[in-house]
Amino acid sequence: MKKVVVGLSGGVDSSVAAAILHNQGYDVIGLTLWLMKGKGQCCSEGMIDAAQICEQLGVPHEVVDIRDVFQTEIVDFLVTGYSVGITPLPCSQCNKTVKFGPMVKYAREQLECDSIATGHYAQIRYDDITGRYQLLRAVDRNKDQSYFLYDLSQDLLSCSIFPLGELNKTDTRRMAAEYNLKTADKPESQDLCLVESNGSMRAFLDKYLAPKPGNIVDTTGKILGQHDGVHHYTIGQRKGLGIAAPEALYVIELDAVNNRVVVGDRSKGTEAECTVNRVNWVSIAKPATPIRAEVQIRYRSAPVPVTVIPLECDRVRLVFDEPQFSITPGQAAVWYEGDKVLGGGIIEQF
Repeated sequence: MKKVVVGLSGGVDSSVAAAILHNQGYDVIGLTLWLMKGKGQCCSEGMIDAAQICEQLGVPHEVVDIRDVFQTEIVDFLVTGYSVGITPLPCSQCNKTVKFGPMVKYAREQLECDSIATGHYAQIRYDDITGRYQLLRAVDRNKDQSYFLYDLSQDLLSCSIFPLGELNKTDTRRMAAEYNLKTADKPESQDLCLVESNGSMRAFLDKYLAPKPGNIVDTTGKILGQHDGVHHYTIGQRKGLGIAAPEALYVIELDAVNNRVVVGDRSKGTEAECTVNRVNWVSIAKPATPIRAEVQIRYRSAPVPVTVIPLECDRVRLVFDEPQFSITPGQAAVWYEGDKVLGGGIIEQF
């Protein structure tokens, strides 16, 4: 019987993933990572639900305290990013350094197990020709989470299982009810765990960053209003600016050095290209020449045609077929060939 460690957050997706593998004959061990105090899907009440799911399935449940890692890798990472005028993406960082990495390490060192599973909506397959593990979109495109998994290494992909990759959310809910899981009717998590536990991203940031009043200006430097900290804004933001203008204005730059929020019309927030760093080539090795692909510059953005130009030091330049609005430093750009994730990285400041 093959042993597998299943990451359990206490939500319906990870619960069904554990139940599927258990019913397939795997020797399942539930593992919950203690990330932080307070409410939230992956913490206090989530741990209780995860423990009850394991009791229901008749499998062991382990809890690993990695609050220090979460504080350093996610909380400090976010606070530092927002303080210098970027909008960091915590989820891909969290998946690699806080979740998958520690899960694999604990599974191998403490449980003598080399397979882990999660409730992510994505797929993995091995390509015999290239000798690489490929990361693919989930069958349910509305739930697909491959965008957040682009930074997983070949080693992590090689030992990971995504039981929900070929399911849609309706299937998952139905299976949860069929298995009579405690979490079958648990509401969907709508926000980042930090947002859930603090009420809003503003409330979270206000715990770490003091108000720093400054000016909201247009592209000529004309003062249009006031702000209480550049960390409360993001590129492309239109609502909540607190200024009146005859035309729609968007945040087009966060100038942390001069403590300014720069706004302009939509055309001024459009770029034909951008540079991406910390690139991870997933399903293919780094190419020697430019390649054609489709790229997402945000999780919910539509894929658009792009030329990906490899640079030195794990960087690429993305040249879009059509200029794109709201390219946001700190967010991930992930490029695909059909459903296959080719690579991804973090958008640099302009």
